[in-house]
Amino acid sequence: MRIYLQTTPNTDLLFFDYQQKMLGVIHKWLGSNEIHDKISLYSYSWLANGRMVEKRGFTFPKGATFFISFYEGAYLQKLIQAILADPDMFCGLKVTDVSVVEPPMFMEEPQYFRLASPIFIKRASPGGSDYKYYLFDNPESSALMTETLKHKMEVAGLPPDDTLKVEFDLSYEGKRKKMITIHGIKSIASMCPVIIHGKPESKAFAWIVGVGNSTGASFGALF
Repeated sequence: MRIYLQTTPNTDLLFFDYQQKMLGVIHKWLGSNEIHDKISLYSYSWLANGRMVEKRGFTFPKGATFFISFYEGAYLQKLIQAILADPDMFCGLKVTDVSVVEPPMFMEEPQYFRLASPIFIKRASPGGSDYKYYLFDNPESSALMTETLKHKMEVAGLPPDDTLKVEFDLSYEGKRKKMITIHGIKSIASMCPVIIHGKPESKAFAWIVGVGNSTGASFGALF
């Protein structure tokens, strides 16, 4: 399930690294619970409808829109209640409307998904001392995105899907790499749509939980 949110216009400029503020406000709404220590069966988009201000940040003169998706409906209901009780976000943004949307009806054929936030893929080095980042131009990326999504399906208790495959749409001319800084940590992610093969239920699950790593920290949201 997914909720779409509309906000008031901002009163202060949102700097380019506002994603850490998004993470903070969503954790505020979720409150103290075990979800923070579990694998993320949820995702959320970056803010839409903004415009750049002199290469310093973003402003949202007509308000921002964004969405949050949760596989576990109980958490989404808790989130909605928290938003209604405390709609303030940051930089003057305040939620004014919340709409609940069910997943689309997907078919068996490959499904094209656009990104609502960049896809982040990483794996620990053999020694575990550091990480390697994978982008759309890495041949291993498709297998790693597929592996992560299959693992999340297993955690969610869904039946395995041997036909499942997630791949970047390398024909997309606007594909690019993007550096994101959250809490002082710089990460490289991919801005490139994906194509998902598999059962309709698997595509619906991906639409909710996103793809790649750190979907609970502003990455990998799909629409």
